[in-house]
Amino acid sequence: MSAPAPSPLALAHVDPARVPARQDEVLTDAALAFLAELHHRFTPRRDELLARRAERRAEIARTSTLDFLPETAHIRADDSWRVAEAPAALTDRRVEITGPTDRKMTINALNSGAKVWLADFEDASAPTWENVITGQLNLTDAYERRIDFTDPRSGKSYALKDAAELATVVMRPRGWHLDERHLTVDGKPVPGALVDFGLYFFRNAQRLLDLGKGPYFYLPKTESHLEARLWNDVFVFAQDYVGIPRGTVRATVLIETITAAYEMEEILYELRDHASGLNAGRWDYLFSIVKNFRDGGAKFVLPDRNAVTMTAPFMRAYTELLVRTCHKRGAHAIGGMAAFIPNRRDPEANEKALAKVANDKDREAGDGFDGSWVAHPDLVPIARASFDAVLGDRPNQKERLREDVDVKAAALIAIDSLEAKPTYQGLVDAVQVGIRYIEAWLRGLGAVAIFGLMEDAATAEISRSQIWQWVDAGVVFEEDGHAGEKVTAELVRSVAATALADIRAEAGEEAFAAGRWQQAHDLLLQVALDADYADFLTLPAYAVLEG
Repeated sequence: MSAPAPSPLALAHVDPARVPARQDEVLTDAALAFLAELHHRFTPRRDELLARRAERRAEIARTSTLDFLPETAHIRADDSWRVAEAPAALTDRRVEITGPTDRKMTINALNSGAKVWLADFEDASAPTWENVITGQLNLTDAYERRIDFTDPRSGKSYALKDAAELATVVMRPRGWHLDERHLTVDGKPVPGALVDFGLYFFRNAQRLLDLGKGPYFYLPKTESHLEARLWNDVFVFAQDYVGIPRGTVRATVLIETITAAYEMEEILYELRDHASGLNAGRWDYLFSIVKNFRDGGAKFVLPDRNAVTMTAPFMRAYTELLVRTCHKRGAHAIGGMAAFIPNRRDPEANEKALAKVANDKDREAGDGFDGSWVAHPDLVPIARASFDAVLGDRPNQKERLREDVDVKAAALIAIDSLEAKPTYQGLVDAVQVGIRYIEAWLRGLGAVAIFGLMEDAATAEISRSQIWQWVDAGVVFEEDGHAGEKVTAELVRSVAATALADIRAEAGEEAFAAGRWQQAHDLLLQVALDADYADFLTLPAYAVLEG
């Protein structure tokens, strides 16, 4: 007898009054059949790998350490293998801009002058059904050059430049941990990663090849080479399914978890036919350190997040190991984010902030990175100037092997090498940013301007995780005015109450009532103070996200 046909996908929890326009263009029978195949083949392995994450975290809690894997030492010792050669569209990646896939951002990012646009369905996008569907439509509309936008407030119109001037799209799906409740099989939600990847790939793979590019992806929140292996198997199946050559897909992996930092070579090895690079993601990386070593005692307590710069010894170890690993294996090394939002109303502060961005990009280019991220189009020329000065006419500097780099396992978690200490103002900032970001996320916004920076979910994660860690470790402030004051749950609640009152006064009663401020306040306290630490704040937040 033949095997029974797999169960089909069902559309669930979609309010008939809020069905996104043109949804049927995305959810065709053929596209849904492809998603169903992805789900049946790969979700069980996804579930096993999520369980493995929990096991590994328990081991870290027991030992308070990490090391390079002995069972994969032969991969690291084998100097013969390299990743596949980069396609022409990804050879020069000196400046990459990041942002969500709303219509205005799609146009502005493609027009920005950056070499690459990270089109984000993950941390810079709250996964409302509207955002999931319209993001897919906006990308396809851009490839077909039938996209424009008129700002309803200013009346300004936006349209695409000539094709040769447009950035290459590298799309970022959601991480393995997030489900998509609107698409289910036998009542079980399909992983958001497979939904985002599957719809984009199925709709655009051949279209992109016809345009001289291809389906390129950023892979977020990867925690092990086994998770990279799963992605590689997804890519092989997807390419065979639609009939395009294996190796057409290219993936850049974000090394934004502490466990992945110990498996960089193995991750590239698993994806070697599809890999194009690694990226150093600062805030998620710090979040991962706190999450995994949150109960490891004083030696793992991070100070205020703004005091942890990329020049901190353990961050230098991480970035230098990343450059060394990538270039050893023929992959691109992509640097971190410049999140500053230019402020033309304060020229002096603006000039200082832009100089800081330039210094940061100069450092990355000098260290051997092949490109870097910015969050705003005005930062593109600054980052480009830093990399132009080092690269000249070369598309990258992968020939710089950085053989001088020799990072020991302990250096990656030497948090106590920092001299900075937690401060009361750092606590206030963490609470303020956490509430403000979560409130916007609950309204469907994933990229949010807060205090002059473009923030995404990683910012809220590091903020709430540091609060949790400081309370758990019993941090005592040392600075004048708060010396001897201990971080307790009661202190955090007091700071949060003051922050909420300040926001109410700032916004006004009508705007405050129209927002989701109280819910954001309560959710921050939940994920920052509950003894049962939530692996990702977006998990409980998704449960109350409307749409």
